Amino acid sequence: MKDLTMPDIDFDKSMAFLGESQPYQWRLFILLSLVIVPIGFNGLSVVFFADTPAHRCRIPVEANLSAAWRNNSIPLERDQDSGAVAPSRCARYNLEAVGKERCSDGWEYDDSVYVSTIVTEWNLVCEDGWKTPLTSSINFGGVLAGSFISGQLSDRFGRKIVLFSAMTIHTAFYILQIFAPSWPVFAALHFVVGMSRVSTYISAFVLGMEVLSPHMRTAFSSLGACLFFAAGYMLMPLVAFLIRDWKSLLLGLSLPCCALLPLWWYIPESPRWLLSQGRIEEAELIIRNAAKMNKKQAPEIIFTSLQVRFSSLYTVLERKTENIQMFSLIIIWNVNIAYFALSLNTSNLYGDPYSNCFLSALVEVPAYVLTWVMLRWWPRRLCLSATLILGGAVLLFIPFIPQKLAAIAVTLEMLGKFGAATAFTIVYAYTAELYPTVLRNTAVATCSMASRVGSIIAPYFIYLSNYWVSLPYVLMGTITALSGILSLLLPETHGLPLPETINLGKTEAKETGQQTTRIQVIPLTHFPRWQ
Repeated sequence: MKDLTMPDIDFDKSMAFLGESQPYQWRLFILLSLVIVPIGFNGLSVVFFADTPAHRCRIPVEANLSAAWRNNSIPLERDQDSGAVAPSRCARYNLEAVGKERCSDGWEYDDSVYVSTIVTEWNLVCEDGWKTPLTSSINFGGVLAGSFISGQLSDRFGRKIVLFSAMTIHTAFYILQIFAPSWPVFAALHFVVGMSRVSTYISAFVLGMEVLSPHMRTAFSSLGACLFFAAGYMLMPLVAFLIRDWKSLLLGLSLPCCALLPLWWYIPESPRWLLSQGRIEEAELIIRNAAKMNKKQAPEIIFTSLQVRFSSLYTVLERKTENIQMFSLIIIWNVNIAYFALSLNTSNLYGDPYSNCFLSALVEVPAYVLTWVMLRWWPRRLCLSATLILGGAVLLFIPFIPQKLAAIAVTLEMLGKFGAATAFTIVYAYTAELYPTVLRNTAVATCSMASRVGSIIAPYFIYLSNYWVSLPYVLMGTITALSGILSLLLPETHGLPLPETINLGKTEAKETGQQTTRIQVIPLTHFPRWQ
C-alpha cells in the first residue's frame, strides 16, 4: 500500500503571520458575537408570551347577578403548599343547582401584568393547562432536531451558509407565529423557531472557534458569544415590560434578526472547513484578504495540496473511532436541565416577573467572566466538574429554606443559575476542543442535542412544583451534581491546539481515487489528540 501519512497541517502555526489580536480578528469577533444577540433576545421570551396570569371562571352577563353574588359564585380552595385560601381557578358554583361545575363560559384573566398571552388567547388553563409547558417542550424539541440536522449540514455544506439560512428561517417563522389561528399551528411554528435558533448559535460558535486565533478563541467562547447572549437576554424583559401584548412582543423581538442578515457580505467561510474539503484556493483567498486587512505579508504559498486531506463525512459515533464514541457518550451526560428550568421559572419566583427575569440574565454576566478566567488558566475537566457540582449542591439546599425566607431561596436559585450558566458555556468550548475539524460542528451540535433533552424536560420539572414545591430543585440538583462527577472522566485539552483530522495512534491509510482517509487508534489509557 502506498504510504500516505504526510504530516498534517498545524493551522494555528500556518496562520501565525496574521498576528494574534489584529483588526481582522476583532472584526470577526464582534460580528459573530452580534449574530448571537438575537438568540438571547428571544430565546427565552416564552417566559412572558406564554405566562399564565391569574384567572377565574367567567360568570355570564345574562345571569344578572349582583357584584356580591358574582364574588360568591367562585368556590374557595386552599393551596397545598402555602396553605392560603383563594378563589378557584377552574370551578364555579352551578347557578341552577347545588354543586360545582367547570368553567363552561370561559375565564376572566387578570390584565394587570399582561394585556394578552398565548394562554389567554387560546385558554390554555385548567384541563388544557398541560399545553403551556408543552409549548416550551415543543420548541426545545425543535432545538433538539436542529442540533442534529444543523451539525450534519454545516460539516457538509459549510458554516456560513447554514448560519445565514438559519437566521433567515428564524426571523420568518418568528413573525409567522403572530398569524397562527390556533395553538397547534403556533406550536408547529414554534418547533421550527427552535430548530433555526440553535442552528444559528452553533454555526456562529463553531465558525468563531475556527477562524479566530487561539487567545481570541478562548475569549470568544466565553466573553464574546456568551456576554452578547446575556446582553440580548437582559434586553428581553425590558422589551416585554414595554410591550404587554404577545403578538406585538413577538414582532418587536424579531426585528434584530432582520438587521443582522446583511452581515452575509462581511463574515467569511471558515478556512479550516474549506481546507477539510480540499478547497485550498478559497481558503487562501480568505486568508490573504485577512493579511491585507492586518497589513501583514502573506507567504507566497500558504498550503500545499500534499498537506491537505480530503475528508469523508464522519459522524460523532464513527465506527472505527472507539475513543470518540466514549467522549460523545460522556458529554451527553452533561444534560443541563438546571439552566433551562431555572431560566423558565423566573415568572414563578417571588416578586415582579420582569425584574426576576432581568436578574436571571444579569447573573450570567459574572458567570461568563468567570468562564473566561477558568478557560484561560484552569484545566477544562476541573472547570466543568466544579461548576456542575456547585450548581447542583446549591439547588439541593433550597428545600430546607423556610417559606418566609423567600429572598434567601431566590438568592440560592440565582447561585444555581450562576453555576449552570458557567458549566453550560464550558461544555461548548470543551467540545469544540475535543473534536477535529471534520467532526467539530457535528460534535458541538450533538453535545447541544444531548443538553436539549434536558431543555425539553425542563418545563415539566417546573410543573412538578404543583405536587411538591421542592421537587424540581431536588431533581435538578441531583442530576446536575451527578453530571459534574461524570465529567471527571473526560480527557484534558487545556493548552493544546485544535485538532484537524482523526489521528489517534498507529496509522492505517486508505486511498480511494482522490480521497484519502486516515484513522489511527491508541488505547484509551493514553490521552488521544488529533494532530
